[in-house]
Amino acid sequence: MTTTTLRCDLATLGAYTKDTIVSKAGTRYVDGGGYSYAAHAARLAGIEVAAITRLAAEDRRSTQLLVEAGVQVVIHESRASTLMRLEYPTDNVDERVLTVAAVADPFEPRDIAGVEARAWLVSASIRGEASLEVLQVLKAKGGLIGADVQGFVRVVGDDGRLHYTPWPEQRAVLALVDVLKTDAVEAEFLTGTTDIHRAAAMLAAQGPREIVLTHRDGVLVLADDKEYEATFHPEPLRGRSGRGDTCVGSYLSRRLAKSPAESTIWAAAVTSLKMEAEGPIRRPVADVHAMIARKYGAA
Repeated sequence: MTTTTLRCDLATLGAYTKDTIVSKAGTRYVDGGGYSYAAHAARLAGIEVAAITRLAAEDRRSTQLLVEAGVQVVIHESRASTLMRLEYPTDNVDERVLTVAAVADPFEPRDIAGVEARAWLVSASIRGEASLEVLQVLKAKGGLIGADVQGFVRVVGDDGRLHYTPWPEQRAVLALVDVLKTDAVEAEFLTGTTDIHRAAAMLAAQGPREIVLTHRDGVLVLADDKEYEATFHPEPLRGRSGRGDTCVGSYLSRRLAKSPAESTIWAAAVTSLKMEAEGPIRRPVADVHAMIARKYGAA
């Protein structure tokens, strides 16, 4: 029996989430999941991208946009899809309340057996979705490993809300990760400081070579003990959900060929464009170059 191996430059891994987004603008229903936002963003770097996901059979159609974008999609069916409600009570996009009504089955090592990649991005939404064992298997396969903090510190409480709780396997996981994505709130929870520069350094000291830290105004990258920063410029801001996933997906994909400085600006530009609309970024790469020239003083 011949087994076909899927080969790509970057593979994202995460459960599909069926999102209900509530803000002052009203209520919207969006096909979400960090794996999808990141994969769409990564395609703009002109590389081969795969997306590995878990979802209920009824939600298979949610991957159609990825297929249309040229992403190779690997679906593992689950008894249920993750159902998430995101409420933004104020104009501060970093303030949100997340509740979960159902959770997809966790990934298993066999789910990634047929995929080979130069880089992996673990874009889980909730603790337990991607275990330490899964990351150990990815490490053994080779390539860079990127991971989003949210998939390890967020736990569904008895009230259905997502809460940050202490991360028992923090040091074991971070020792395997090359590029760690966090936002300002998560970074404060893990380090105890509101100083994003200090927080990034504290997290880097635990193993990751590079830290990608998003905040209300932009992104901070710490790579090889050097800091790089870029501001977000959405005109207007309409799509906060998926901001961090887009940022790390665009950064890691660009980083395969470019410097941390160039990758930071690229990620900020892609993320800015994504935030101008709900859902994953669906803009041509020419818009990214135009944004960089217009807002970041580079071609």
